[in-house]
Amino acid sequence: MGYHTFDASRADKLEEAGKRYRFLSAEELLWALSLSPDDTVADLGSGTGFFTDDVAPYAGEVYAVDVQEEMQDYYREKGIPENVDLVTSDVSDLPFDDGGVDAAFSTMTYHEFASAESLAEIRRVLAPAGRLVVVDWAATGTGENGPPVDERYSADEAADALREVGFAIEHEAVRPETFLLIAVLE
Repeated sequence: MGYHTFDASRADKLEEAGKRYRFLSAEELLWALSLSPDDTVADLGSGTGFFTDDVAPYAGEVYAVDVQEEMQDYYREKGIPENVDLVTSDVSDLPFDDGGVDAAFSTMTYHEFASAESLAEIRRVLAPAGRLVVVDWAATGTGENGPPVDERYSADEAADALREVGFAIEHEAVRPETFLLIAVLE
């Protein structure tokens, strides 16, 4: 399952607000993150920075983490908010101090990095009581949007994997094509 990244040559598709907000609004993401103005946040699989841009005004510092340098180049050309730092890294090897991030989020990228190693790494970098928000394509979806269904996880599978590395699930919502999980460190 998973581990297939979005084709960077199609990055323009990630900037189509009508399609992106259909599956997750900026307001819902901000509600789920429940940020304070001085929080340090990591966007895991930031791509073109579409959702990073929504979060940046509400956080102290934001790390836009993506494994593809081409996505970082696209974001750089688009224009990066002052409080956003680009980080080219795999989620399984984040260059942050232990407990150095207050919150992290993944929008439609969990299926690309889901592994015990990556989830343990997210846990390592999150501060005590740190918050992780995962919104991803659901295994129960039609496959009309997003990755092929066989590359997806169900909300239950993702929640179980998060529990296994020490997260408690605070909120779970399953929609026709996506799911939303809010996980906090126990």
